[in-house]
Amino acid sequence: MAKHDSRLDLLFTALGDPTRRAILTRLAQEDASVTELAASHDMALPSFMKHLRKLEDAGFITTTKAGRIRSCALSAGAFAPIETWLEAQRALWTDRLDRHDDYVRSLHRRRQDEAESEN
Repeated sequence: MAKHDSRLDLLFTALGDPTRRAILTRLAQEDASVTELAASHDMALPSFMKHLRKLEDAGFITTTKAGRIRSCALSAGAFAPIETWLEAQRALWTDRLDRHDDYVRSLHRRRQDEAESEN
């Protein structure tokens, strides 16, 4: 069994909320101020800021403050640990499914051979 990675827990937890995913989708277009990001979400600013804090804690975004304006941007490479984990899972399951397919094909061939030898 793979070693438990609390960093992945943090990343997947941050992605587990539709509001946070919407924020990331918006920031993929361009950097934005907190006010711009919050405008499309029907919630109080303190609640919205909790979502931003979760994304920042997970390393998905960075925030900067210039005067009274706080801006948000995607962090480069933030998705890399998830991509690495997903690729490892894909490789594991591809291998397992390939072996299963080989096994089923060998059973099928064996049964065909047995049926032919009975005739």
